[in-house]
Formats: sequence, structure tokens, C-alpha cells
Amino acid sequence: MITESLQKLEKLVNSELSSKIQKSIIEHNEFLIEINESELVDVVQFLKSNEKCKFRQLIDIAGVDYPEEEKRFQLVYLFLSHENNNRIKLSVRFQTNQTISSITKIFPSANWMEREVFDMYGIKFKNHPDLRRILTDYGFKGHPLRKDFPLTGFNEVRYSEKEKKVIYEPVKLEQNYRNFDFESPWEGTSYVKEIKNLKKDGKKN
Repeated sequence: MITESLQKLEKLVNSELSSKIQKSIIEHNEFLIEINESELVDVVQFLKSNEKCKFRQLIDIAGVDYPEEEKRFQLVYLFLSHENNNRIKLSVRFQTNQTISSITKIFPSANWMEREVFDMYGIKFKNHPDLRRILTDYGFKGHPLRKDFPLTGFNEVRYSEKEKKVIYEPVKLEQNYRNFDFESPWEGTSYVKEIKNLKKDGKKN
């Protein structure tokens, strides 16, 4: 059942931002609006400053990757109004090479959130005060939450006894996937079992 406050919010947002909203929907008592990336800053500023909205806390910024679609990436902004006990989700779709406006001047907490999105998806934010990786290492290659990122990654890190430092190397699998025998790890792989059986037979003789 849709709450009365959520219905009022939908009418207010649609009337005030009618030219900026592409789609709005209330589902599971959650209000979602979809906008063009060029309208992001204006819409976020309205949601925060309007006295009837009062969305003054940014909860999170979530990224989504659709590699087969023209507008590959989606950003979902989650806001909370403590005064009205309402939540709103703001969705933006855009192409791979597009740069999205930073909202750090409106919500300073967006600083780290946008850096996480940049690190995990490679999405760039213009006017961000310090757009650097935040979750991966300095020499990390690629963006882990993109769908085309390999499960094993591109590089691996190890300590080199020879060079006496941590080094990066291309990923090397010690055993090819095709050679896995899918036996229980407690029982061991087939070649280990064969060695054990030979030892047992030797002891018996």
C-alpha cells in the first residue's frame, strides 16, 4: 500500500521537475525517478533544498553495468529525508565515454562514493576534487565490477624474495580449469589419490 506522504512527494516532484523527469514510478513503497545525466546537478539540488522534499542525506551511489546496451552504465542515487521519513532513488543512464557531473558540492559525502564508482566501473566525474582509486591498489589494472573484467583479474601481487619487495605479475594459473577433476577437496585430486594408493601398496608388500 502506497503511503500518503509518498503520493504527495510524487505529485510535487513531477509538477516541479516535469521537464527534467523521463520516468517516475512507485514500487514496493519506494519512489524512483529517471533523468538525463545533464539534469543531475539541478535535480539533486532541488531534492535537497526544497522545503517540502528535504532529502538532506545521501545514502549511497550504486553503479550497474549493461555491456550489451548502448547506454552501458547506470548510476542510482539513494537519498533520505529524516524530516518526512521518505526515501527516493534517482536513476541516470549514459554511455561508456560520458563524464558525469560530481555532486560533491551539494553532498560532500559523495566524494568517497564517487571514487568507489570510478574505481570499480571506470566512470569519471567532472569537477570532483580528488578522483583517484580508493579500493584497489595503485598499480591495479581494469575495473573489477565491469562485466567484461576477468574473474582472475589481469595482475597478481606477490612478494619477491629475490628482489625483496612486492611485485606485480600477469596472472598465472598453476592448474588449468580443464584439469580439475571436481572431486572433494578433502579427498584430494586423482593424481594425489594415485600416489597415496601406491604408498599403501608399497607398505603392504
